[in-house]
Amino acid sequence: MVHQLAVVDKRAKIGKNVVVEAFTTISGDVEIGEGTWIGPNVTIMDGTKIGKNCKVFPGAVLGGIPQDLKFDGEDTFVYIGDNTVIREAVTVNRGTKALGYTKIGNDCLVMATAHVAHDCVLGNNVIIANACGIAGHVEIGDYVVMGGLSAVQQFCKIGKHVMISGGSLIRKDIPPYVKVARDPISYAGINSVGLRRRGFSNDKIFEIQKIYRAIFQMKMNTTQAIEFIEKEMLPTVERDEILTFIQNSPRGIVKGYGSSKD
Repeated sequence: MVHQLAVVDKRAKIGKNVVVEAFTTISGDVEIGEGTWIGPNVTIMDGTKIGKNCKVFPGAVLGGIPQDLKFDGEDTFVYIGDNTVIREAVTVNRGTKALGYTKIGNDCLVMATAHVAHDCVLGNNVIIANACGIAGHVEIGDYVVMGGLSAVQQFCKIGKHVMISGGSLIRKDIPPYVKVARDPISYAGINSVGLRRRGFSNDKIFEIQKIYRAIFQMKMNTTQAIEFIEKEMLPTVERDEILTFIQNSPRGIVKGYGSSKD
């Protein structure tokens, strides 16, 4: 199922029922899982490992060396999980010795012209809309939806189930389960629609709302809010996940709407 006008290195490991269209180039240190479709004019470079039943659209470049002056030719990788779709002209760079790889999880959608830089880790079921730019060392949790033309500064962390407004500039960490919007980027409520779609009960959504009301709306600083939550709210998986995320955020989280600080 390899088109006669494609160039596929004999060392590449190509699974069953893989389709490789015309004018695509696949280097030697590449693995492609069964059932994956590689469209025309795709470039897949050394160190790229693609899972099963993926789709890679024309013009995508996967496994290019990092755009990082510290990169010194070390062997690093790009991992793309099963059932992930990479649309037109997306670029995904290999890792550096800092982490060793860039990873996109299962069931993700990376839309046209987006860029995923070196040492990024994207979870499962992530949607990155058109023309987003994700700088190096960024971590993005499961079920994040990132609106088009948004950009993430290097080393930022984005928690699970976050919804990011289109055109956003993200320079702070974003804790799980929230929506962020406006300029400068700030808290805009919890992602209740997304949570309901993923099976969260009304009681659980209300619990998450109470946690973020303390963090963003009760005029306490972050330390005071954490102390209040630990004292007044029973431990749950979601409560502890939110608190752990905030406590492990060296650059700090986004502010509440109306704050004079970004």
